[in-house]
Amino acid sequence: MDGLNVRELAKRCKCSTQPVYLSFSGMDEIKVEVAKMAMQLFFKFIENEMAKKEYSEYKAIGMGYIKFAVEETELFKYLFMRNRTEEDGFEKDSYEKSVFVIMKNYGLYSEQAYTIHSEMWVFVHGIATMFATGYLDWDWDTVSNMVSDVYQGLLLRIKQGEHNDNTN
Repeated sequence: MDGLNVRELAKRCKCSTQPVYLSFSGMDEIKVEVAKMAMQLFFKFIENEMAKKEYSEYKAIGMGYIKFAVEETELFKYLFMRNRTEEDGFEKDSYEKSVFVIMKNYGLYSEQAYTIHSEMWVFVHGIATMFATGYLDWDWDTVSNMVSDVYQGLLLRIKQGEHNDNTN
């Protein structure tokens, strides 16, 4: 996103800068539109992964997130690896939908589902970030197994009523 400018955009669109300036009020508006398009593409990755029915509904969300980091690295970095302290957080709806999927599929209360999703998101985001930065290049089966193992462990802990007490 830092390299995005009107001249480069016009060049890629094979036009002069005039149509770009006529269509947008400036670079801030262009960046907002690019972010919206990136989010649409991200949600398409999630939808595609869910439509395959290769994984459970919830696991497909996580696998789609990781796949987006692998296949659309720069967009992933822009959406999920930048300072967003002054933003409202565009993924609030997505987060709530994920919590609902856990509640629906496993009969858990919202607090339990929220705990599972929060911890899973940190884990999945870590894997996605390592792919996006070139830190690792695991095969897909390894990633899938790890996501399942962590999820099953969290689910078991929640169902048994165990909590982290920081004594370990």
